[in-house]
Amino acid sequence: MRLIILALLSAGLYSPLFVAADWQVNLDQGATEISQAMYSLHMLIFYICVAIAVVVFGVMFWSIIRHRKSRGAEAHNFHESTTIEVAWSVVPFLILVIMAVPATKTLIAMYDPSDAELNIQITGSQWKWRYQYLEHDIDFISNLSTSQEQIDNKVKKSVNYLLEVDQPLVIPVNRKVRFLFTSNDVIHSWWVPALAVKQDAIPGFINEAWTKVSTPGTYRGQCTELCGVGHAFMPIVVSARPEAEFLQWVEEQSAQKQAEAVLAEKEWTLDELTAHGEQVYLKVCSVCHQPTGEGVPGAFPALKGSALMTGDINAHIDIVLNGRTGTAMQAFRDQLSAVDLAAVITYERNAWGNNSGDKVAPSQIQQQKQ
Repeated sequence: MRLIILALLSAGLYSPLFVAADWQVNLDQGATEISQAMYSLHMLIFYICVAIAVVVFGVMFWSIIRHRKSRGAEAHNFHESTTIEVAWSVVPFLILVIMAVPATKTLIAMYDPSDAELNIQITGSQWKWRYQYLEHDIDFISNLSTSQEQIDNKVKKSVNYLLEVDQPLVIPVNRKVRFLFTSNDVIHSWWVPALAVKQDAIPGFINEAWTKVSTPGTYRGQCTELCGVGHAFMPIVVSARPEAEFLQWVEEQSAQKQAEAVLAEKEWTLDELTAHGEQVYLKVCSVCHQPTGEGVPGAFPALKGSALMTGDINAHIDIVLNGRTGTAMQAFRDQLSAVDLAAVITYERNAWGNNSGDKVAPSQIQQQKQ
């Protein structure tokens, strides 16, 4: 019987070595000096705790074995040992000082965004991130790009399921980048483990953090604040690129903005707007109102068969541009281009059987914005 029990215990102890070979419990060293400093600090504190445990338990077990009753040991009677009392006060104090010095040094470095070479404002909203480059005329929204079919388990999930976006945050390597965080609705939290950045985005407040990536690559993270039903669909992707590639990307963004201005002046057909609007809707609106336009009862209204979709077109434009106070409906005037806004409104008025036949031109949106 004892052999059976020992065999079962051995199986329980050693089987994790095989079934959980990729199980990682330690911190990631990351791609920045700060993340590596945090890792080193973590390991230092860990080894100090291990040493304390070895000493404490070593003395305890040695005392139990050496002074056990079966050996005829008798309890020693002593009272108020000044030496012991001084020792158990001084030694923990010294240990805390040894731990506090590197911890304080790391914390000071973590919260020092001075001398930044690039400043980016990050605004959280349900459920996407807006990135504004303060030194450049760049402003865009980063949305989840995982398809609805994957979310609904209709197709095989990708490697980066729920951790992929249509437009990543692009930063240069070897340059100090300062982040300014805020929110336009509820509290969000921007977290990228490899960069050692985790900061809350709070409405009405500005929080800051910084990073300096040394290795080019793609680094992924998520919103870590429960911000609503779409919380799981709010990923973060940071693309760290060499200086030359970053400058090229800045030029491409400028050219893209000029191209959007040209498209806003184009005469769009109803079919063109509807086709483009469907893509915008699936990327921006479907999380709340669902791809079918049926919404979520009690949370997000249905657009299919809605009086707003087939009624006054100006009221429809107004609510998309300016949102609705007291609800989850955001203002999209600064989040989408005039073409995207015109297209998505046209799509909503002609999809799911609404069939209003209405067409909204980008020029109408530009007039409304003014």
